[in-house]
Amino acid sequence: MPIIDPRTGEPLTSPQDGNTNASQANAGTQDASQYIVDVDISNFQQVVLEGSMQGPVLLDSWASWCEPCKNLMPVLEKLAREYGGAFTLAKLNIEDNQEIATQLGIRSVPDVKLIVQGQLYDQFQGALPESQIREWLSQYLKAPEAAEATPEEKAQQALEAGDAATARGIYETLVKEWPEHYDYQIELAGALVAEGNAADARALLDNLPPEHRDTPKARGVRARLEFGEEAPSAEEVAALGERDDSEAQFKRALRQVADGQYEAGLDGLMALMKADRAYGDDIARTTLLRVFDALGADHPLTVAYRRKMFALLY
Repeated sequence: MPIIDPRTGEPLTSPQDGNTNASQANAGTQDASQYIVDVDISNFQQVVLEGSMQGPVLLDSWASWCEPCKNLMPVLEKLAREYGGAFTLAKLNIEDNQEIATQLGIRSVPDVKLIVQGQLYDQFQGALPESQIREWLSQYLKAPEAAEATPEEKAQQALEAGDAATARGIYETLVKEWPEHYDYQIELAGALVAEGNAADARALLDNLPPEHRDTPKARGVRARLEFGEEAPSAEEVAALGERDDSEAQFKRALRQVADGQYEAGLDGLMALMKADRAYGDDIARTTLLRVFDALGADHPLTVAYRRKMFALLY
């Protein structure tokens, strides 16, 4: 598998196996010890420096006392197996190899360096979650065709299938493994909202560090939480019967948004905004903005309905 220069889109190295697909197909049968290697003074030159002349080397510097290292290493090993030898994962214990660590300028661990043709091509410090490492690698290596779904993708699939409990379990595990990756705590709060556990979701959001409480993602989860609390019950909506006045339209739209029927809810709010801007002190428009916050700026519905709202306004 060739390594790709993100600046030009051209391969930096030639495929050693002559066929990328063949390399991936053999990933399950290859001996992982060929591309997951512990390095020290005896083999560093051969594996890292000379090896990087043949293909990319990911050098993971770690220490036994480093808790983030213990979370990161299994992720890197998983990816090395998945890529099936497209890169070599070289693991350096800095406690036992302080001279090498000093020469490399390693001041904290985990420290991950991408070595190509004997040169440092890119690096990152700290234990990044799997999804971020995949994104980082994808800048330089073509991803395997049959890549396994990430935990985040599995959680999203569960939410889309209405299985909030499974999504919650996945995010609870991620929060334990990556306690300083606060997006996971926000996603866990979202799963709790979907599961109907508003109290725990609110507590989780309230206990975020101040700089994370007002991020777009956190505001979105809080908006979904508030919609669930503000919306009339299904029984209240049913009791509206055939009413089509502004109050009835607003209550139906609010219930639809709280139930996750975003497109129907947005349509209802747009119709109310067009027909009766004065209702509730322009509450249809302000509620549309809150729904956009809940969905996120890049969500297709946000993009489409924000455009419709501006067209109606101007």
